[in-house]
This record gives sequence, C-alpha cells and structure tokens, in this order.
Amino acid sequence: MKLSRKRFLLSFAAGVVLPLLIPLIDKLPKNSRLKRFLRPPGAGSEKEFLKACIGCGECANVCPNKCIEMHGLDQGLENLATPKIIARSRACTLCMACTQICPTDALKKLEPTEEGMKAVDMGKAYLSTDICYSFHGRTCGVCYRACPLPGVAMTIGLFEQPTIHQDACVGCGLCESACIHMPQAVRIVPKHELEAMKPRNELAFIKVPK
Repeated sequence: MKLSRKRFLLSFAAGVVLPLLIPLIDKLPKNSRLKRFLRPPGAGSEKEFLKACIGCGECANVCPNKCIEMHGLDQGLENLATPKIIARSRACTLCMACTQICPTDALKKLEPTEEGMKAVDMGKAYLSTDICYSFHGRTCGVCYRACPLPGVAMTIGLFEQPTIHQDACVGCGLCESACIHMPQAVRIVPKHELEAMKPRNELAFIKVPK
C-alpha cells in the first residue's frame, strides 16, 4: 500500500519528533505551565492522587456535565492523561458520578448529598472585593445563587455582598463559572496549589485574579 504524505508525516512525528519533544516539555519550569485546574471530587492530596490515577478516563466519560477533561502534555508527564476541571469554562456540579466509577479509588466514593458535598475538597474560593459588583453599588448575587452550599460555604449581606467561608468552601468552581464580571471577581485556588503554597505568600497569590 502506498504511503501517503500525511500518513508519513504522522508516523514521523509519532516515531521521531514526539519522543524528543516530551522530555523537553517535561523539563519546562513548573511556573511556566498553566496550572489553574481542579481535580474532580474525591481526590486526596496531589501526591496520592497521581500515584493512584491510571488515566483511564472513566471519570470524564461518566460526567453528565462534561466538565472533566483529560490532560495532554501541557502540564508535563506527571499529569498526562489525568483528569482536570477548568472552573472558568465549566464547573463541577458535585453529582459525584465520577467518584462512583473510579476503578482505583484515586477518587474516593462520595454520595450526592449535603454531607457528601461537604466532604469534597477541590480548592478554595477567594473573592476580590475591589472588582466585585456588589461591593461597588450594583447588586449581583449570582455567585451565591450558584453555590451548592448556600448559607454554609457562602452567605450574602447588604447589596448581596458575598462572604466566602473558607472552612466550608469545597472548591467546586460554580461561583467562578457564574461570576458575570470580567475578569471574574471570585476565583478558585486549586487544592494542589494550596498544598504547595507557603502561608506568607497566599494573600499575594490570590489578591489579583489573572
């Protein structure tokens, strides 16, 4: 069978270029990679999760909201084929379907109840009051109405000014996804970033959304 040019180029890329490219990508400084992603519900520490996840993609296949995607090479080899959620584009609805199907318990089983939701730890939401509409004379409240734990993880006051309760926030990203300000006034800092973050640098990191 005659080899087409397209097939030849694909074979060449897969057999020659890719093996050379992967080590270079993996050696890029970690702070040069895009890191703002969440792990699905039920994930433990990042170290434990990466050790247990086999990259089967079942969590993404079963997700009814289609918010779970699989990593390519953008985050290096350690994250290749592992699941991610980008809150800005599509947040987690905490249906817990992914936790029920994970074959290796990289995602611990959780039930879609209030208690199950409270056990989720994907990250923490942080609010920039300097750009939030409700802190500047325009009532909004969409983040509160999007929160799966209203009155617990988030409360609102005068002019629907939101208050995030860090001890109860599960980091699902629904508030960030719902925020109508551009850039978003509320952002989720993923758990894996919080794990690596020194307390003295935390406020500097979250003060201005990027």
